[in-house]
Amino acid sequence: MCDLYFDCGDSIKSGNLAIPIKSDPVWPLLQKARVTATVPGNRESHILNSVVQTKFSGSTHPILCSNWFRRDGTLFLQNELKLEKNGLKIGIFGVMVPMVTDRMASRHTSQFLWTQPIPAAQSQVQNLRPHVDLLICLSHIGLTQDRRLAEACPEIDLILGGHSHSVLTEPEIIGKTAICQTGSHARFMGNYVWDGSLQSYELIPWRQG
Repeated sequence: MCDLYFDCGDSIKSGNLAIPIKSDPVWPLLQKARVTATVPGNRESHILNSVVQTKFSGSTHPILCSNWFRRDGTLFLQNELKLEKNGLKIGIFGVMVPMVTDRMASRHTSQFLWTQPIPAAQSQVQNLRPHVDLLICLSHIGLTQDRRLAEACPEIDLILGGHSHSVLTEPEIIGKTAICQTGSHARFMGNYVWDGSLQSYELIPWRQG
Protein backbone atom coordinates (compact mmCIF):
# COMPACT_ATOMS: atom_id res chain seq x y z
CA MET A 1 0.00 0.00 0.00
CA CYS A 2 1.22 3.53 -0.79
CA ASP A 3 -0.14 7.04 -0.45
CA LEU A 4 -0.01 9.54 -3.31
CA TYR A 5 -1.33 13.10 -3.17
CA PHE A 6 -2.13 15.17 -6.25
CA ASP A 7 -3.26 18.73 -6.94
CA CYS A 8 -5.19 19.59 -10.12
CA GLY A 9 -4.34 23.25 -10.65
CA ASP A 10 -5.58 26.79 -10.02
CA SER A 11 -3.91 26.65 -6.62
CA ILE A 12 -2.23 30.06 -6.60
CA LYS A 13 -3.90 33.39 -5.80
CA SER A 14 -2.83 35.26 -8.95
CA GLY A 15 -5.25 35.14 -11.87
CA ASN A 16 -4.41 34.34 -15.48
CA LEU A 17 -3.10 37.80 -16.36
CA ALA A 18 -2.03 38.89 -12.87
CA ILE A 19 1.64 39.60 -12.17
CA PRO A 20 2.64 38.45 -8.67
CA ILE A 21 5.44 40.21 -6.84
CA LYS A 22 6.40 37.36 -4.51
CA SER A 23 6.17 33.61 -4.14
CA ASP A 24 2.69 32.21 -3.63
CA PRO A 25 1.98 30.79 -0.15
CA VAL A 26 0.42 27.62 -1.57
CA TRP A 27 3.77 26.06 -2.52
CA PRO A 28 5.12 25.52 1.00
CA LEU A 29 1.70 24.22 2.02
CA LEU A 30 1.79 21.64 -0.76
CA GLN A 31 5.35 20.76 0.19
CA LYS A 32 4.28 20.24 3.80
CA ALA A 33 1.47 17.99 2.58
CA ARG A 34 4.06 15.99 0.58
CA VAL A 35 2.21 16.43 -2.68
CA THR A 36 3.34 13.91 -5.30
CA ALA A 37 2.67 16.03 -8.39
CA THR A 38 0.58 18.91 -9.73
CA VAL A 39 -0.90 19.85 -13.08
CA PRO A 40 -0.98 23.62 -13.70
CA GLY A 41 -4.27 25.40 -14.13
CA ASN A 42 -5.00 28.56 -16.07
CA ARG A 43 -4.16 30.64 -12.97
CA GLU A 44 -0.60 29.34 -13.10
CA SER A 45 -0.19 30.43 -16.73
CA HIS A 46 0.80 33.70 -18.39
CA ILE A 47 2.09 34.85 -21.77
CA LEU A 48 5.43 36.00 -20.30
CA ASN A 49 8.07 33.58 -19.07
CA SER A 50 9.25 35.94 -16.32
CA VAL A 51 5.76 36.05 -14.80
CA VAL A 52 5.33 32.28 -14.99
CA GLN A 53 8.67 31.81 -13.25
CA THR A 54 7.46 34.05 -10.41
CA LYS A 55 4.19 32.14 -10.20
CA PHE A 56 6.07 28.84 -9.86
CA SER A 57 8.71 30.28 -7.53
CA GLY A 58 8.82 28.25 -4.34
CA SER A 59 7.44 25.04 -5.84
CA THR A 60 9.53 21.97 -5.07
CA HIS A 61 7.45 19.05 -6.38
CA PRO A 62 6.96 17.85 -9.99
CA ILE A 63 4.59 20.03 -12.05
CA LEU A 64 3.43 18.02 -15.04
CA CYS A 65 2.03 19.24 -18.35
CA SER A 66 2.30 17.59 -21.75
CA ASN A 67 0.75 20.35 -23.87
CA TRP A 68 2.54 23.55 -22.71
CA PHE A 69 5.42 24.57 -24.99
CA ARG A 70 7.96 27.32 -25.41
CA ARG A 71 7.94 29.16 -28.72
CA ASP A 72 10.88 27.05 -29.93
CA GLY A 73 8.72 23.92 -29.65
CA THR A 74 10.30 22.48 -26.51
CA LEU A 75 8.16 21.38 -23.58
CA PHE A 76 8.06 23.96 -20.82
CA LEU A 77 7.36 21.58 -17.94
CA GLN A 78 8.04 17.98 -17.05
CA ASN A 79 5.62 15.87 -19.07
CA GLU A 80 5.48 12.65 -17.03
CA LEU A 81 6.43 11.00 -13.79
CA LYS A 82 7.11 7.29 -13.26
CA LEU A 83 7.12 5.81 -9.77
CA GLU A 84 7.40 2.34 -8.30
CA LYS A 85 5.75 1.82 -4.92
CA ASN A 86 5.68 -1.60 -3.25
CA GLY A 87 6.14 -3.29 -6.61
CA LEU A 88 3.40 -1.23 -8.33
CA LYS A 89 4.58 0.69 -11.37
CA ILE A 90 2.75 4.01 -11.68
CA GLY A 91 2.73 6.48 -14.57
CA ILE A 92 1.45 10.03 -14.16
CA PHE A 93 1.10 12.81 -16.71
CA GLY A 94 -0.77 16.11 -16.94
CA VAL A 95 -2.71 18.13 -19.49
CA MET A 96 -4.28 21.56 -19.14
CA VAL A 97 -6.65 23.88 -20.96
CA PRO A 98 -4.91 25.56 -23.92
CA MET A 99 -4.35 29.21 -23.08
CA VAL A 100 -2.71 30.41 -26.34
CA THR A 101 -2.73 28.28 -29.48
CA ASP A 102 -1.15 28.79 -32.87
CA ARG A 103 -4.57 29.81 -34.23
CA MET A 104 -5.06 32.72 -31.83
CA ALA A 105 -4.03 36.31 -32.54
CA SER A 106 -2.51 36.44 -29.06
CA ARG A 107 0.17 34.00 -30.20
CA HIS A 108 2.17 36.98 -31.47
CA THR A 109 2.64 38.36 -27.96
CA SER A 110 2.98 35.09 -26.05
CA GLN A 111 6.24 33.37 -25.21
CA PHE A 112 4.31 30.10 -24.91
CA LEU A 113 1.96 28.02 -27.00
CA TRP A 114 -0.38 25.24 -25.92
CA THR A 115 -1.50 22.30 -28.02
CA GLN A 116 -4.80 20.47 -27.63
CA PRO A 117 -4.86 18.29 -24.51
CA ILE A 118 -6.45 15.11 -25.84
CA PRO A 119 -3.91 14.48 -28.65
CA ALA A 120 -1.14 15.23 -26.14
CA ALA A 121 -2.67 12.71 -23.74
CA GLN A 122 -2.93 10.09 -26.46
CA SER A 123 0.78 10.42 -27.11
CA GLN A 124 1.56 10.07 -23.40
CA VAL A 125 -0.68 7.02 -23.08
CA GLN A 126 1.10 5.34 -25.97
CA ASN A 127 4.47 5.92 -24.30
CA LEU A 128 3.53 5.07 -20.72
CA ARG A 129 0.87 2.36 -20.75
CA PRO A 130 3.13 -0.56 -21.76
CA HIS A 131 5.43 0.15 -18.80
CA VAL A 132 3.06 0.77 -15.89
CA ASP A 133 0.40 -1.00 -13.85
CA LEU A 134 -1.51 2.17 -12.98
CA LEU A 135 -1.86 5.13 -15.35
CA ILE A 136 -3.06 8.45 -13.92
CA CYS A 137 -3.86 11.63 -15.83
CA LEU A 138 -3.89 14.90 -13.90
CA SER A 139 -6.21 17.11 -15.90
CA HIS A 140 -7.16 20.78 -15.84
CA ILE A 141 -9.53 20.78 -18.80
CA GLY A 142 -12.99 20.49 -17.20
CA LEU A 143 -15.44 17.65 -16.78
CA THR A 144 -16.82 17.68 -20.34
CA GLN A 145 -13.34 17.35 -21.76
CA ASP A 146 -12.43 14.73 -19.16
CA ARG A 147 -15.27 12.61 -20.50
CA ARG A 148 -13.96 13.03 -24.04
CA LEU A 149 -10.48 12.20 -22.79
CA ALA A 150 -11.71 8.97 -21.20
CA GLU A 151 -13.36 7.96 -24.47
CA ALA A 152 -10.26 8.81 -26.52
CA CYS A 153 -7.82 7.17 -24.08
CA PRO A 154 -9.50 4.09 -22.54
CA GLU A 155 -6.08 2.92 -21.31
CA ILE A 156 -6.07 5.59 -18.58
CA ASP A 157 -7.07 4.17 -15.21
CA LEU A 158 -7.74 7.40 -13.30
CA ILE A 159 -8.44 10.95 -14.47
CA LEU A 160 -8.10 13.39 -11.59
CA GLY A 161 -9.55 16.60 -12.95
CA GLY A 162 -10.14 20.27 -12.37
CA HIS A 163 -11.05 23.55 -14.13
CA SER A 164 -14.87 23.19 -14.27
CA HIS A 165 -15.20 23.25 -10.44
CA SER A 166 -17.31 20.09 -10.66
CA VAL A 167 -17.99 18.12 -7.50
CA LEU A 168 -18.41 14.41 -8.21
CA THR A 169 -19.73 12.66 -5.12
CA GLU A 170 -18.76 9.44 -6.85
CA PRO A 171 -16.44 8.90 -9.83
CA GLU A 172 -17.85 8.73 -13.32
CA ILE A 173 -16.82 5.49 -15.00
CA ILE A 174 -16.35 5.48 -18.77
CA GLY A 175 -15.20 2.07 -19.94
CA LYS A 176 -12.55 1.20 -17.36
CA THR A 177 -11.54 4.81 -16.70
CA ALA A 178 -12.62 6.53 -13.49
CA ILE A 179 -13.08 10.31 -13.64
CA CYS A 180 -12.72 12.04 -10.26
CA GLN A 181 -13.28 15.72 -9.46
CA THR A 182 -13.49 17.43 -6.08
CA GLY A 183 -14.67 20.95 -6.94
CA SER A 184 -12.73 24.12 -6.19
CA HIS A 185 -11.35 26.34 -3.41
CA ALA A 186 -10.30 23.30 -1.35
CA ARG A 187 -13.90 22.53 -0.45
CA PHE A 188 -13.20 18.81 -0.62
CA MET A 189 -10.32 16.39 -0.77
CA GLY A 190 -10.85 13.14 -2.65
CA ASN A 191 -9.67 9.88 -1.11
CA TYR A 192 -9.47 7.12 -3.73
CA VAL A 193 -8.29 3.56 -3.08
CA TRP A 194 -6.90 1.62 -6.03
CA ASP A 195 -6.16 -2.10 -6.11
CA GLY A 196 -6.28 -3.22 -9.72
CA SER A 197 -9.42 -1.08 -10.04
CA LEU A 198 -11.05 1.66 -8.03
CA GLN A 199 -12.06 -0.04 -4.79
CA SER A 200 -13.46 2.87 -2.79
CA TYR A 201 -13.81 6.63 -2.84
CA GLU A 202 -14.66 9.43 -0.45
CA LEU A 203 -15.06 13.19 -0.61
CA ILE A 204 -13.69 14.70 2.59
CA PRO A 205 -14.96 18.22 3.42
CA TRP A 206 -12.32 20.76 4.39
CA ARG A 207 -12.96 22.40 7.74
CA GLN A 208 -11.20 25.37 9.27
CA GLY A 209 -9.72 25.04 12.72
